[in-house]
Order: sequence, then C-alpha cells, then structure tokens
Amino acid sequence: MTGQLDLWDVSEGKIADPVPTYQQYFPPDLLGKFEIYSYRNAAGILASSFPDQFQTLLQALSDFTITREQIRIPGGSKGPIAQYVDSLFPEDWVEARISANLHVRLLRANGTGVLRDYVRTGFLDGHRIDFVNGKVALDFEWNSKDQTYDRDLYAFSAFYEAGAIDVGIILTRGRSLDTAFFRSLGKVLNKDGTPGRDDVHRKFGASTTWMGKLLYRLDAGRNGGCPILAIGITPHCVA
Repeated sequence: MTGQLDLWDVSEGKIADPVPTYQQYFPPDLLGKFEIYSYRNAAGILASSFPDQFQTLLQALSDFTITREQIRIPGGSKGPIAQYVDSLFPEDWVEARISANLHVRLLRANGTGVLRDYVRTGFLDGHRIDFVNGKVALDFEWNSKDQTYDRDLYAFSAFYEAGAIDVGIILTRGRSLDTAFFRSLGKVLNKDGTPGRDDVHRKFGASTTWMGKLLYRLDAGRNGGCPILAIGITPHCVA
C-alpha cells in the first residue's frame, strides 16, 4: 500500500475463528482465490442456517473475475467493479435501509404501575446495506476511505440487534492486492480508453478499504455481536 502504514490500524485477524473450523465450508479453489476470515462462527452459520444464500455466495465467488482494465478505469459513486458485483447476485438480493422506533416503558419495581411510557421515533434510521436476502447481509467495498468500514459495521450491528439479520458478509480488497500489484497496471485509463497521466497505484492508498483495515476493526469488536465473514479479493481474481 502507498504511504506509511500505521501498525496500530492494521491487523492479522487475531480473534477470527480458527482457520480449520471454517475452511471446511469452502471448496479448495475458492480458498486459493480469496482471503477468507470468519468471526463469531459466521461461516458455520451461513452454511448450516442459510444454505441457499450460502450457495448463492459461493457461486458468485466462483464466477468473480475482474479485469485489469476495470481496475484502471477511474471510479465514482458506482464504478465498473461495483456494477459488476451487482450483476453477480440475483434480484432478490436488494439494498436495504433500516428504520425503527423505540417504545420505552419505565415500570415501578413493585409492579404497581407505569412511571413513563413513550416512543423514541427514528431510534434507528438511515443505516444501509448493499445486499440483503432473508437474514443474510453483504456489503462490497473496493476503494473507499477506510472509515467506510465503521459505517458498514455499525449498520450490520444495528440490523443484527434489531433481529433483521443473523450474519453479515464484507467483500473487499485483499492484502495481496498491494502496491506492487497496482504498479504493474501502469496508468489509469481515460474515458476514451487511452492511458491517462496518473499511476494506478496512487488511487489505492493505505487509508482506503483493504483487508488489513477491516480486520483491525473486527478484532476491536466494532461489529458488536454480529457474526461477520470477511472476504478479500486477490490477484487470482484478476484476468
């Protein structure tokens, strides 16, 4: 990654589930294609409680292939790679936003009545997740500021605490998509497909969304109680 890495902000998955406990759920080709970390038995929950959604995920990962040209094209609110990920999931995997009011009742301890009874409107509001199907949620992060993970994990936690989901998945850049790899891509592409002036690797700094920054937050427990499966894209996904 470009720039000086702050080792306090990068993690190796110190409190992730032991590797043998979740590798059994993934075919060998996917284990070689992606970096995979499971937290709070996320992989086991997906495989046992949500087999249909898990098979959809496995198929999407098996199909997942991006090109060097897609990486070289400047992004935006929805770049070519994000649009491609959208195409990998069926239409019933939809973007979702949670909204909830909180009904509060303060009762007398001796059971003789209610002290206060009120509703906090908008107690949860505005938290979005890219894909939700049943009680499984998935967010995709390619090249945003790394603070985006805080927003994602807070959303997963809010959905989970409300009982709207049981497990979350984050698909993001793996550790091996590093500066050396991005340097090999040369220049960014202009809209007409010709090489631009900027080097590709300068788009992907240490403070953007990549696995080291995500694991740091998961090891710090920022997902609350929500089980999370973290999946990192590697050079083996690039054609």
